[in-house]
Amino acid sequence: MKNRPSGRLLCACAATALLVLAAAPAAFGRFGSTTLRKGAHGHDVRVLQSWLDKLGYRTSVDGAFGRGTQRSVRRFEKKEKLKVDGIVDRAEAKLLRQRMDARQNGKAGSGGGSVNGGSDTTVSNPNATTPGAKARMSSDGHTALAPAGAPAQVQAVIAAANEITSTGYRYGGGHGSFDDSAYDCSGAVSHALHGADLVKSPLDSTDFESWGARGRGQWITVYANSGHAYMVVAGLRFDTSGSGEKGPRWRKQLRSSHGYVARHPDGL
Repeated sequence: MKNRPSGRLLCACAATALLVLAAAPAAFGRFGSTTLRKGAHGHDVRVLQSWLDKLGYRTSVDGAFGRGTQRSVRRFEKKEKLKVDGIVDRAEAKLLRQRMDARQNGKAGSGGGSVNGGSDTTVSNPNATTPGAKARMSSDGHTALAPAGAPAQVQAVIAAANEITSTGYRYGGGHGSFDDSAYDCSGAVSHALHGADLVKSPLDSTDFESWGARGRGQWITVYANSGHAYMVVAGLRFDTSGSGEKGPRWRKQLRSSHGYVARHPDGL
């Protein structure tokens, strides 16, 4: 399960990355940093589609902003009393994130709110929940729910991990681009951390041995060695290996950390 590809695979990944960058400039930006409209594609569009779908605005999650996604965006805009143009700018993306945060924390997002005031239900105070509060599995058995009041970055990491819990395992997956159809262990961890801007590019398991700060974190800990990487977020393990399906999954059972280096994001 060694994650650093061979020279030939690295060349192939580099070529793939160049193609992705040329075809999808929004793929590497944090959701909300780029305005999304019909014709866009990539990681940010997939995040948008996933969130819209989970909020009840039915749309396919394929990474391509087509007519169906545009219709779902317009339904969201109409409900939230925004300008109905089917375009997701920074302010609209912020409101979407707030609605998803509220949903993950078991609260009903109230329609008619705005990003400038009113019914904002987001809890972003890092001290709102005591470190050590546990995330839990949702009723679908695949996605995780952040503890109520968890720091915004923790919520974003969990949301990004949830995006790929139906994908499979592939060696080198998630390294040419954060947006992929399958992931290896470090590719999956990179994707999740990228949701909170904690990594700027995919890292392999050896890279994670020196990433962040030394030791276990209060909320997020990455365990890495030269052959494998996995992550524990609010007490839940996110890993490509373990009992059940192979691929990026939330797993209730923890695993031995013997032989792994523990690292964490500063402040988390």
